[in-house]
Amino acid sequence: MNYKKISINTATPEKARSKVMLIYTGGTFGMTNNAAGVLVPFDFSLILEHLPTLRSLALDLTVISFEHPIDSSNVDPGHWQTLAQIIYDHYESQEGFVVLHGTDTMAFTASALSFMLVGLAKPVIFTGAQLPITEPRSDARENLITSLEIAAAKLNGKPRVPEVCIYFDYALLRGNRSRKVESQHFDAFESENYPPLAKAGVSIDYNDAAIAHPVPDKLSIRGHFEKNVTVLKLFPGIPPEVIRSAIKTPGLKALILETYGSGNAPSDHWFIELLQLATQQGLLILNISQCPGGTVQQGKYETSKQLKDHGVISGEDMTFEAGITKLMLCIGTYGVEDSRKMIQCPLAGEITATMP
Repeated sequence: MNYKKISINTATPEKARSKVMLIYTGGTFGMTNNAAGVLVPFDFSLILEHLPTLRSLALDLTVISFEHPIDSSNVDPGHWQTLAQIIYDHYESQEGFVVLHGTDTMAFTASALSFMLVGLAKPVIFTGAQLPITEPRSDARENLITSLEIAAAKLNGKPRVPEVCIYFDYALLRGNRSRKVESQHFDAFESENYPPLAKAGVSIDYNDAAIAHPVPDKLSIRGHFEKNVTVLKLFPGIPPEVIRSAIKTPGLKALILETYGSGNAPSDHWFIELLQLATQQGLLILNISQCPGGTVQQGKYETSKQLKDHGVISGEDMTFEAGITKLMLCIGTYGVEDSRKMIQCPLAGEITATMP
């Protein structure tokens, strides 16, 4: 994929305090109206004119813009691989990364990057906006400025937040614990099962106990995705034909079963038979709850014990976004059988290590 690259020293004529890369993929954040009133991509070479407060951060800023900005509804694993490669290629020269991304699939991309970037020990902060940066009431300015500040922040000479995160509406969340919950207001993301890594107010208050502290290692990319997966969301009265059609999809390797509550599913005879058929076909089935908070506890109730007995894997407290991207990546990289164990192990803090 082609992209444009420019350098901006916000500290000029002084020396910059930190080197941060800003990657613009597309989304509401970087749109502006041209003379005809049509929305067009923002020219990031003019960013200091729109955000003069950036000078106070004193950053040596490298800006990469995708040549053709992507509506985040069109994002696919190829874009994740491009992003991971850009970060990998510039990893040694930069102290942190900020990715501007459309909000609709931001949690998917953040989750995918958290699994792809093996050995990551620098900040990768995803952010965006609900209103374009040129709008008077836009949330873009605060989201960008604080994301850049966090990406450049250090404690005892080391990056303050060395993991993939989402910063939005004054809260820094672990990327693979986040989900979009709001399309109209500025508090677009939440993390039900993991506390914020930081909150921004008069100062930025870091929750050091919640932040990952990886052992420094050479960065590598884990980057093959299997697209032959599907999702089956249960609902009262779901017809057997719908489930049968899903599991009979040609080439299907795995499916996520979105269950009720703490991982419960129908106990009807026909449902159990179809579950047996799926497992006999060698499908990997991952149980993710439809509830935004809490965890899957297979075996707590009779309606989930049958899933456990038939080889369905508990997704524990993973979000759907983390579950699907992890499933695609693990199967694409290691195959179905090896993924049965890997999917249950935390790769980047997406699962609570000790579940009740």
